[in-house]
Order: sequence, then structure tokens, then C-alpha cells
Amino acid sequence: MILAVNLQSIYVTDLVGVSILLIILLTKGWRLPARKEESRIMVTLISLSIVNCLVDLVVTLCDGRAGKLYHNISYLGNTYLYLYSLVVGIGIIHMVILHIDRKTTGLHMIFFWMLCVIEAALLILNFFFPIVFRISESNVYERGSYYMLFVIIGFVLILYGYAYYLLAKLQNPSLRYFPVIEFLMPIFLGNIIQMWIYGISILPVCFAIAFAGITISLQNECIYVDKLTGVYNRYELDRVLKSRSLRKNGKVAAMMLDLNGFKAINDTYSHEEGDVALVNFARILSRAVVSDGIVIRFAGDEFIIILHRSKDIDLEAYKAKLQAKVDEYNKTSGKPYALSTAIGGKIIDVNRENVNDLVTGIDVLMYEDKEKYYQTHEKKR
Repeated sequence: MILAVNLQSIYVTDLVGVSILLIILLTKGWRLPARKEESRIMVTLISLSIVNCLVDLVVTLCDGRAGKLYHNISYLGNTYLYLYSLVVGIGIIHMVILHIDRKTTGLHMIFFWMLCVIEAALLILNFFFPIVFRISESNVYERGSYYMLFVIIGFVLILYGYAYYLLAKLQNPSLRYFPVIEFLMPIFLGNIIQMWIYGISILPVCFAIAFAGITISLQNECIYVDKLTGVYNRYELDRVLKSRSLRKNGKVAAMMLDLNGFKAINDTYSHEEGDVALVNFARILSRAVVSDGIVIRFAGDEFIIILHRSKDIDLEAYKAKLQAKVDEYNKTSGKPYALSTAIGGKIIDVNRENVNDLVTGIDVLMYEDKEKYYQTHEKKR
């Protein structure tokens, strides 16, 4: 009787997981404007998770049933479940890093591939020597001696994601819209429960709940994100400055940037190409700033950068760094036009000046820089 109730609970949790994931998939909650790579990762992971819930349901149905067919299905199905936890775990952490830094480094990829190779090798070996799990003669699933290694790797990935997020959040408070701790918690708790209570299968629905949390977080963040470029919009500027005004030290380092000759790009190459130029410019700024601050699309081709630190910031040096990144892009872009930017920056105290004062101040300095540019270049706007 206990076994039957246990099986029924597994069927229910798996079907609940499938329902949650299908709702996310069909309502396109995974779609993120201006963040196509993250959207692709999300839809792939959600699709794999639907398969995971269904496979878990099938192997549960096969568990304890006599016959070679059920034996083979159980072996293949459980192998997929183990591999899924690794691949999707890595996929989630990869997306966290990509979301925070807009890119992943070679070291991260080496770390991920190393884990994949270790687990894949063990699972292949498990077909010949049941060291991870085994299917008994009565077709009952049993944990093997290397089961805990897979659990430990799962915890390592979660803790790695937590640590990476918390360190990044210290430098970039805007990551509160992407609460990694909250949406990784169901997976963390599911691992603990499934490890200690033998015979239940709760991880598939925990992954589904986690994806629901990720989707809600990302869609909530989109309220504060410019749909074209993927950087923050003016709502975030107001919020950041308001939060700064509540501090004793309300000083912020701010810079305004404007594309030189942007109207010429629109007129010569089309407005669609102008949008491409804006997206590429925003990407250049995001990759240059990374965790130093936030990039905001203020209006049209005007962007504002708010740096998290104001003390010991050399704005001229930072301006030179941004100009160098634009020059690097132009060398490899393959575009028939070159991007160029005018930059104005200053440090202000938001306890004494409001948003309009900040914008006006850096706008004036930016136009001074633009005039210097047009003293040596043809004025096209």
C-alpha cells in the first residue's frame, strides 16, 4: 500500500512538472527581447525538462515490472535522468554567468566540460559495471556506490552559481531583478530531500518550479530593460538615483554617451541598420563596463553609465577605455561605417542635485565633447 501511494505521488509530481513547463513554453515566457542567446538556452532547458518529467514517469512505471524490455527502459531512462541533472544544471549556471557578464570565459567552459566528461564516462561505464546505479533482477532501481558523486557535483554547481551571483551583486546591485538564490533554492532543497528519502522522485518538479522562478524574474527584469538594446531603461535610472539619495554618501559617477553621425547611418543605410548600430553600441558598453556599473539607454542614441564607485574614479581614463573599446569594435565589425561616440561625465551628489541636474550636467559635457569631435570631422547631423 505504501508503495502504491508513493508511486501515485511520483506520477502527480511529474505531471505537475510537465504542466508548469508546458505553460511556460506555450505562453513564451522564455522569450527575452534583445537577449536571444539567453532565450535559446531557456527554451532548450525547458524542453529537456519536459522530457525529464516524462522519462521519470516512464521509469517509475517500469520499476519492479518483470521483463527484458522494462529492464532496458529503466536502464536507459535512469541514465538520462542522471545526465539531465548535469546538463541542465550546467545550462542554468551558464545562463546566470551569461546574464551577469554578457559572456562566458574559457575557464568556465573548461570547468563545465570537465564535469560533463567525468559524469558521461561514469554513466557509460555504468552499463558494464553498475557503479552509479543498478537495475536488479526484479527490475528495481538501486543506488550505486558512485551515486553520491553525482549529488556532490550537483551541489558544487549550485554553490558555484550562488558564489558567482553574490560576488557580482556586491558590485552591481541591479542584479536584484535576477534573484539567483531564490530560483536555485528548489533545486537545492530537492537534491537534499531526494538524497535522504530513498524511493521518492521530487527533482523533476523542483526543476520545473525553478524554471517558473527564472521566467518570472527575467520577465520582471524586462520592465526595467530597453527592449531593443537589452540594457536598462530610464526607469532604472530613477530607481538607482533614488536609492543613492537614501545613503549618507550620495555621490555617483555618471557619464552620458551619444553616437556621432547616427542620423547619417539611418539616412544612408536604413533605420534597420541604425537599430543594429544601437544594439552593437550597447553591447560594446555592456562588455566594457561589466560589473563596474550599469548601462542605461536614455533616449534615442543617448546612453548613460552610472558607476557603482565614485571614489578614486578617473573619469578621463574611463572615457579613454570606452573609446578604445569602440575602436576595437570598428576594426573587426565589417560594417561600411564606423561607430564614434561623444562622452561627458562628472561626479555629482544626488542628495543635493536631482535627476534633471545630473542629466543636464553630463549632457552639457557630452555636447562639448561632440563639438571637439566635429572640429576635425565632417558634421553629419
